[in-house]
Amino acid sequence: MRTTQQLLRKSLWTRSFDELKRRSSIAWNLEAVKGPKGPRPLYEFNDDESIRDCILMSDDLIGGSSKSQLDYTVSSPTTLSSPATSSPPPSYARFHGSISTALPSDRFKIKRTGYAAFRTPTQAPTLFGKSIWDIDPYTYLALRIKSDGRAYFVNVQTEGVEPTDLHQHRLFAKRPGQWETVLIKWNDFVRTNYGFVVEPQTEILRQRVATVGVGLTDRVEGPFELCIERVWATNDPPDVDVPELEQQGGLKTKKGKNIKW
Repeated sequence: MRTTQQLLRKSLWTRSFDELKRRSSIAWNLEAVKGPKGPRPLYEFNDDESIRDCILMSDDLIGGSSKSQLDYTVSSPTTLSSPATSSPPPSYARFHGSISTALPSDRFKIKRTGYAAFRTPTQAPTLFGKSIWDIDPYTYLALRIKSDGRAYFVNVQTEGVEPTDLHQHRLFAKRPGQWETVLIKWNDFVRTNYGFVVEPQTEILRQRVATVGVGLTDRVEGPFELCIERVWATNDPPDVDVPELEQQGGLKTKKGKNIKW
């Protein structure tokens, strides 16, 4: 008899106990008054199950020809022993595939293809209710990545009024081909719906963040590869390059105007 995926995950009681410990630590350390003592992990791509549970998407769902995969990768001992600051983590997720803008020949209503994306899974509930991330005490979203330099977006989904809304920001990699930590201010995310900026803008619902993901919608044909180790919320950024405010982000309003950060 095959073990079900549900049995492999943490049980309801284990998840609830972990959440109780987290809340007790916040109360005991007076974090609501003094602020959080350290960063809050959101998602780590540190085993095969954590990657298998993620939701993978591309235009092949509507008949397109783009392909995407999310693989669990373990670093070799040789690369781990390297003293370089950009040496890889012990394990990580590898988001890769190819983008094609070819339209399906049998679906005439499809006018646009050429995208791929993935997101973290919907969090399992606890005895305290539906699991979400409250990142209100934190300034930055941090991601440990190695990019190929293509125009990726970070997508944040919250439990807002409109379920199809996404808060997006360009993933500005400063050192393509090397491991680096990228920071994005939570307040800099732009609310979008089906790829267009929503007006009037509203701030991200910081107390009810549900998922975090990465998408590629540049519609440039060819292969892509983005490696990601973990995602977390923080107030104490390491020594990294923060994106300049006026870079072109790739998002546009319905009137065709570019969004700048």
